[in-house]
Amino acid sequence: MSSGPAGHVARSTRRPYAETSRRAPARTFLRTADGVLIDAVYTPGAAVPGAAGARDAVFVVAHGFTGDVDRPHVRRIATAFARHGAVVTFSFRGHGASGGRSTVGDREVYDLAAAVAWARGFGHDRVVTVGFSMGGSVVLRHAALYGGAGADGGVGGAGGAGGGGADAAARTDAVVSVSAPARWYYRGTAPMRRLHWLVTRPAGRVVGRYGFRTRIHHRDWDPVPLSPVEAVPRIAPVPLLVVHGDRDGYFPVDHPRMLAEAAGDHGELWLEPGMGHAEHACGEELLHRIGDWAVARAG
Repeated sequence: MSSGPAGHVARSTRRPYAETSRRAPARTFLRTADGVLIDAVYTPGAAVPGAAGARDAVFVVAHGFTGDVDRPHVRRIATAFARHGAVVTFSFRGHGASGGRSTVGDREVYDLAAAVAWARGFGHDRVVTVGFSMGGSVVLRHAALYGGAGADGGVGGAGGAGGGGADAAARTDAVVSVSAPARWYYRGTAPMRRLHWLVTRPAGRVVGRYGFRTRIHHRDWDPVPLSPVEAVPRIAPVPLLVVHGDRDGYFPVDHPRMLAEAAGDHGELWLEPGMGHAEHACGEELLHRIGDWAVARAG
C-alpha cells in the first residue's frame, strides 16, 4: 500500500518544488503510488527561445531493461534532450539505486507516473515522455492510463494506476516510443530468447542481479498487462511518435508497423535506415530530431 502520492519526494538533495530550483540540478527518491522508492534526477535545459515563464518543455526519459539513471548511455540521452528543454531521468524499480524489483514493463507505469508528476512540480506544463525498448512499452501504456482516450479503463497489472488516469499531474503531452515491442512474449530473435532466460530462470535472475545491477521479480504477470499495440489506440489525442531501426536485433520491423497502424492518424512512424536497438543505436542527429518533434507537438 502506498504511503504517499505518486511523485511524492521521499528524500531529496534540493527543494524540487521551489520555482527557484528550476534552473538547478536536483536528485531525489520519489515514492510511487504502490510505495516503491525511485531514484530520479532533474537536469535543467538550455534556455528555450520564445518560451514564456513555465511553458518550456521537460523530457521524462524511460530507459531500457538493465539501464539506470547513472549509465553513460542514459546520461548521453539526457544531455542531447537538454538542448530542447529540461530533462528528468530515473531508474526503474529494481534498477540501479531504486527500490523494488523489476516487473519488466508492468508496474513500471507507476515509476513513470511518479517521475512525470515530479517534473510538473518544477513548473513545467509541457511534458514529453520518451521511452527506449522496455521503457518504450512503458510510455505507451502510461499514456493510455493517464489522460488518453482509454484512461477510464485499467491496463494490465497496473490497472489502478493514477485512479484510472484521474491524476492530471502524471499525464503526458506527447509520447515518443523508441525500439519498443508491439506484443508480449516475443522470442523470435536470439537476443529476446536470452532475455527471456534472464527473466524467467533463477540462474538468469542471479546473472541479472550481479551482472547487470537489475533485480528481477520472480513472479509471473498476473494479470497479463495490456500489450503495447492494444494500448496505443487509447493514447489519442496525445501525439505519438514511434521510432525504430530497420536493423533492430531484438524486434523486427513488423513491431513498429503494428504500433503505427494501431495509432492511426494521431501517430507517426520513423523507420530509421541502418539503426539498431534502443539508446545505444540513437545517434545525436536522431535525438535532436526527436527533440524538435516533441517540442513542436507537445503544444
